[in-house]
Amino acid sequence: MTAITKHETASVSRPLHVRHVNLARGFRGGERQTLNLIADLARRAKPSASGEAGAPIRQSLVCLQDSPLISELAALELSVTVEVIEISGRFRGHFGQPRADIVHAHEAKAVHWAWLHQRLTGTPYLLTRRVPQPVKDKAFNRLTYRAAACRVAISSVIESHLRERHWGETALIPSTLAHLPSDTDAVAQLRERFGNIAKAETQVVGHVGALVDRHKGQRLLIEAARLLRESHPQLLFVCLGAGEDEAAFKAESADLDNLIWEGFHTNVGDYLEAFDLFAFPSRNEGLGSILLDVMDHGVPVIASNVDGIPDIVHDDQTGVLVPGGDADALAAAIASLAADAPRRERLVNCAREDLTRFTPCAMGKAYLALYRRLARV
Repeated sequence: MTAITKHETASVSRPLHVRHVNLARGFRGGERQTLNLIADLARRAKPSASGEAGAPIRQSLVCLQDSPLISELAALELSVTVEVIEISGRFRGHFGQPRADIVHAHEAKAVHWAWLHQRLTGTPYLLTRRVPQPVKDKAFNRLTYRAAACRVAISSVIESHLRERHWGETALIPSTLAHLPSDTDAVAQLRERFGNIAKAETQVVGHVGALVDRHKGQRLLIEAARLLRESHPQLLFVCLGAGEDEAAFKAESADLDNLIWEGFHTNVGDYLEAFDLFAFPSRNEGLGSILLDVMDHGVPVIASNVDGIPDIVHDDQTGVLVPGGDADALAAAIASLAADAPRRERLVNCAREDLTRFTPCAMGKAYLALYRRLARV
């Protein structure tokens, strides 16, 4: 067990102990959302500047040994203690720790862990479903999903799939933006570099996502860049991320001088500030929380009309929706929005007004109310 910070918040009553479980080996959107929630709950537990006690909340996190979550959590520099329980396998870590009031399973393997933990200790659990595919109606899925005190969906399409199973109470709590920071000098350097690559009056069409075509659809971006290369020489496509299709993408786009692959970088906020448009041609998406950060940085969005994305992008209001899998429609939407500054401004303003539904504060408040009701604390 590793203590991330040294100070624990005192409270006049026994604190609600929430045990988060995330057994992913990598660090993607679901893991970022796990940390967003932990950080907001920690903020609620912190005493106020006037000395008023914070909310009585205690948190612990179960994750795999060497999980990126450990270093990412430490980087948050929380002012209250979050205990980290590192385990060597998905079914370990059930004993030898203080008993929690409620377990929150943040991904699929964590659901299995939480179910076993309930069987061994009697601790109730809830789960968060983040992927848009319907849960397969298999015996073990029925067992673990039905045993949960509540099933939480991050988007309306996932909520619909869960309700169709009739496996118990379902709630909708969307993912949140992260308020990604940016550095003025770094942004200026990126803009200068991108301006030197493209033609005069460069407009950068950005993309952020794991380079996995079956999920994020970057081959549609390649085709859109090819379609617009001659007619719109000012457009430069910049793709941020890494993944299993990276080598294939680079080979397939080697003839394009209007598309660059930036690789994986942690300073995503700097890149968002350097983008003029954001293209998100996902083939499937639970919600697409990166779109919230894009909107938070004032970048107009063009995205696929698939799965949970329409929960965020309302066509011609908070962004532009195009049919999934249609590179011609994607290219046409990019060209149209690039040429229409008033429309871009209108979309950005409307998107920012809508972001209040997707803040860490809103998510934390909703989960905390759910924890307390389910744990009866």
